[in-house]
Amino acid sequence: MFYEPGKTPHNLPHDPFKACVAPRPIGWVSTLDKNGRPNLAPYSFFNAVLGTPPMVMFSSGGSIDSLQNARDTGEFVVGVAPRAMLKELNFSSSPLPPDEDEFEYAGLEKLPAKCVKPHLIKGVPIHMECTVYQIVDLPSAFPDKRPCAMVIGTVVGLHIDDDIIRDGMVDITLFEPLARLGYQEYASVSETFTVRREDFWK
Repeated sequence: MFYEPGKTPHNLPHDPFKACVAPRPIGWVSTLDKNGRPNLAPYSFFNAVLGTPPMVMFSSGGSIDSLQNARDTGEFVVGVAPRAMLKELNFSSSPLPPDEDEFEYAGLEKLPAKCVKPHLIKGVPIHMECTVYQIVDLPSAFPDKRPCAMVIGTVVGLHIDDDIIRDGMVDITLFEPLARLGYQEYASVSETFTVRREDFWK
């Protein structure tokens, strides 16, 4: 099949685009609004964008609170959710009013960060404390109600639970990070394999 998004129909029951870009890591984004109220939301449009300095991004296309809070405060924290916390992650995606606390709604305990003000999530083995580097506005079908943007942050603090480090390396199979597939499907990483890069410069 072939179709041109926005121009020609795909003739499928659901938009297949997200199923074609999978798995997508999930960033569990914690922010504070300008009044200090916490917000927590999962983002499947999330990834690393640079290694040195370490930088990550999340793209907001629906929930506007994380985006607005990042604009207002210049800070956010990203947690890497383990499979064991799928229920809590799903609860935190509920469209609550800005004055309601997703941590409390999902039954999660807040922990203090070291370099920024937004909270860490107890039980999450990896957190990245970030300062906003740049926010790139993106097209939106409803720009007044649902603005879309990509938030790029510099990682200024990195928390890694000692229990997921084996032989000096992070072993993600010990917590099985969650990933988003298409539609309502999720996956977790429980198995890995190693491929050595060839030395092309011999």
